[in-house]
Amino acid sequence: MFSMTFIFHKLHSEAGRRLILIISPQRTPLRQWMLQRGQNTVVAESGPSQTSTVTVPNAATNRLVGRWLVGCSGLVLGAVVLGGVTRLTESGLSMVDWHLVKEMKPPRSQAEWEAEFSKYQQFPEFKIMNHDMTLTEFKFIFYMEWGHRMWGRLVGLAYILPTMYFWKKGYFNRSMKARVLGLCGFVFFQGLLGWYMVKSGLEEKPESYDIPRVSQYRLASHLGSALLLYCASLWTGLTLMLPANKLPDSKRVLQLRRFAKGTGALVLLTALSGAFVAGLDAGLVYNSFPKMGEYWIPDDLLAFSPTIKNFFENPTTVQFDHRVLAIGSLAAITGLYFFSRRMHLPRRAKIAISCLTAMAYTQVALGICTLLLYVPTPLAATHQSGSVALLTFAIWVLAELRKVAK
Repeated sequence: MFSMTFIFHKLHSEAGRRLILIISPQRTPLRQWMLQRGQNTVVAESGPSQTSTVTVPNAATNRLVGRWLVGCSGLVLGAVVLGGVTRLTESGLSMVDWHLVKEMKPPRSQAEWEAEFSKYQQFPEFKIMNHDMTLTEFKFIFYMEWGHRMWGRLVGLAYILPTMYFWKKGYFNRSMKARVLGLCGFVFFQGLLGWYMVKSGLEEKPESYDIPRVSQYRLASHLGSALLLYCASLWTGLTLMLPANKLPDSKRVLQLRRFAKGTGALVLLTALSGAFVAGLDAGLVYNSFPKMGEYWIPDDLLAFSPTIKNFFENPTTVQFDHRVLAIGSLAAITGLYFFSRRMHLPRRAKIAISCLTAMAYTQVALGICTLLLYVPTPLAATHQSGSVALLTFAIWVLAELRKVAK
């Protein structure tokens, strides 16, 4: 607050009288108290006759930024789910061009649809798989891919526009500025990586008569970058929203934190292995459980040469790896649950670990059913979504167990 001293000067001139108000700012006890309390808005002196408003981060602004980042992570989750459905319906190669603005308007007239369909007919997917596809069928897969791309643009706007607003308002400290710039940059990278992935499925391969599909390496990179963006946004948002639990710096708590971090990394690795399963359609081989056919370890596990190639290009090996990682994740989460039961933890932390455990068993059940039923699209999409839900609970657990900075 400013106290104001009014000095009146009467000036006589031909135009009449004028009144001049001179404001002189002075410090008051109330203003000092506001500065010490770290309020959202404080008034700073910038000259003898002018004032300026400075905004600084505090608990209220941190919660607001946290909600925004959690909301952004929800949009990224939607993009991951929609991308999975697009792949399962084999719609991802229907749009053979990439334009940031031009493609935002889909074809409307019959002539525009026929022109778009004609472009699609020039690429391997139509020539090998869909040579008898009708225009009506093409519209379905086109709208699936178009919706996925438009959702990606929505994600970009959800990150960039609020970042500009919060930055201008002064809601970010130096560390948070670096984080949000990294997140926005990652969104742009994710979009470019998506088109780089699609291009791999549009390339002519005269030496191959296999079903046209995108490179499993690029698919795993695209999914992996989306999951990293999701994890970073969710983690940052939760740490800003949720007050840190005051956990004792005991040996058991330190072990629990390390156990939770290792478990979270294993869950992420399992989700990434699922991208290779999807890219190679490896879910359509050995549709049995717990054995793969009649064997625990199939005889074509290392059929490719060199050996390392099997882990990324052999459908049998890729499915086997995914099974092992999934069972390993389930075992690790179960161990984390029982280890945490012997400790006195805050209520939120116990709930988070319980949710993680329940989701782990649900996800394994979904995976087994998807395999046994030969990968029906609705069930497969639910299983893919479950992997992100499992990762969400793992991040929540880590946020609840995080160490409080002193």
